[in-house]
Amino acid sequence: MFKDIGRDLQAVFQRDPAARSSLEVILTYAGFQALMFHRIAHRVWKMKFRLLARVIAQFARWITGVEIHPGAKIGHGFFIDHGMGVVIGETAEIGDFVTLFQGVTLGGTGKEKGKRHPTLGNHVVVGSGAKVLGNIRVGDFVKIGANSVVLRSVPSNSTVIGIPGRIIKWVGERVPEESMDHANVPDPIAERFDAMEREIIELRKKLENPES
Repeated sequence: MFKDIGRDLQAVFQRDPAARSSLEVILTYAGFQALMFHRIAHRVWKMKFRLLARVIAQFARWITGVEIHPGAKIGHGFFIDHGMGVVIGETAEIGDFVTLFQGVTLGGTGKEKGKRHPTLGNHVVVGSGAKVLGNIRVGDFVKIGANSVVLRSVPSNSTVIGIPGRIIKWVGERVPEESMDHANVPDPIAERFDAMEREIIELRKKLENPES
């Protein structure tokens, strides 16, 4: 557990240039604080002290604004940036080196029992306000744009945006980590409008110059 917390602390410095010292992160970073509480609550949950684990998680939610069910499985190097409003469900599974921004929900879609929350692979980035819902799998090196709603499984090395979420980019090789941020995603609607505008300009030219 302490080894995981050390990796989580290191992940903050790797992905947040505003982090200046370990003490600052421990005392002021709500996402890191929530994750520390979760590491403890998850250990207690696995020991079958379920009520105590829920109490720890509820206390963490109260002071950090981040709600992580103690049953959720989270890998190492996890980073929650500006964590207010993040919700992670009981059967959610998160791989290594995953980044979530504020307002992200890893939730369910109904009252079904069993595995009902998403599974995220390694090196996934989920943008602000995005919702990933249901028993789906998000592959490795996936970027999910801000405010997207993802209801279906996503293959590795993809970029997803929209409501409902749709894949707008997929490559057969690994996406470089330097580009793994949720701001630099293309806008397919704007691109389509640009294409339509170009077509209209071409048609107008043909109407104005029929001989050409």
